[in-house]
Amino acid sequence: MSSSFWLIGVALAIGLIYKLPAVLNGGRNPLARQVAGLLVAAVCVFFFAAPATIAAVNDYVGIPNIAAPWVYSLLTGFSASCLLLIVKWRGGTPESLRRTTWWVYGSYGALIVALWACFALSDPGVERVRDLDTYYATTPWMREMILLYLLGHTVAVLTTSALLWTWESRVRGTGWLHVGVVLLSLGYVLNFAYDIAKLTAVTARWVGANLDHLSTSVAPPVAGTSGILVALGFIVPHAGERITQRAAARREYRALAPLAEMLRPVPAASATVVLGRFASREMRLTQRRTFVRDALRQLQPYMDVDHRDEIERAYIDSGKKPAKARALADASVIPAAITRLQAGDGLPARAPDSDISDPVSISRAMRKLPRDRAALWDARPEESVTS
Repeated sequence: MSSSFWLIGVALAIGLIYKLPAVLNGGRNPLARQVAGLLVAAVCVFFFAAPATIAAVNDYVGIPNIAAPWVYSLLTGFSASCLLLIVKWRGGTPESLRRTTWWVYGSYGALIVALWACFALSDPGVERVRDLDTYYATTPWMREMILLYLLGHTVAVLTTSALLWTWESRVRGTGWLHVGVVLLSLGYVLNFAYDIAKLTAVTARWVGANLDHLSTSVAPPVAGTSGILVALGFIVPHAGERITQRAAARREYRALAPLAEMLRPVPAASATVVLGRFASREMRLTQRRTFVRDALRQLQPYMDVDHRDEIERAYIDSGKKPAKARALADASVIPAAITRLQAGDGLPARAPDSDISDPVSISRAMRKLPRDRAALWDARPEESVTS
């Protein structure tokens, strides 16, 4: 069982390490810091809740069962952190967020103080590393401590679940954010199942029954699964968005390749920055975008706009959509414009009166437009266009 708790803690620690760059680079972003703090709390909960760690803490401090209020305090703090993060994630007026923050800090801070007060007043002489909740369910002050932490956790779970339930309908269709909210909702459903199992086992002791297996065998794996889902709920939106952005950058970088290759003979408007071998895809994309836009800006006065308009109309007449027709027309006249620029020929009779298409659209059009056809437009503009 200890190994299972530690493995979950390691998994959560990996999530924390993944979030660290966002925290360090996020400046004063409070949400990034709070997610990191929540993951730290989750790692601590699963590390210190392992039976082997509980026994080690008891031996180190020298007080039987001293690990109990410590673990309960960590769990209470984790519950408060989740509730507060959901509230801030959903947003609201500064005044309402401030009031909620103080309410959560005040109420759960008082609860933690009460947990330690109850433990100080109790007399738990027999060390229990796995079944403390049920073993001491009827012991004065230990009973109150156990009930306080379970009720505090249950209230946090129900409040957070209600917030997630109302929020879920508002974030449908938002992609990764919706996935995160769904994972959080599932995690809190299991959190509630954990509370039910624990409370049922404790209540059974009050009436003389024995349902200890709900506390010792059912609740721990439910808590572990819940912890993973809750952590993923906070990590997935950021990680998924980052993966999506990187995939989009990779697609755009590749899509711009044909146009960038064709524009290579155009003199650069400024000195090209040499990127290192390990430069990110985003940096390479920014450099390629800059080069392409600068080159197109230099070529624009050399484009035969009348010829381009004729080609565009011909493509539209052949059934192409206007945006596609404009991209194909721009792609068709760029080779001739490069030739004019290199030869130093005079400008066209009519200067461009509109911007050219999006560079990505032009580059994709070039894949479907052989260069010999582009030369054909320059030599025989009177011919109609075939699709």
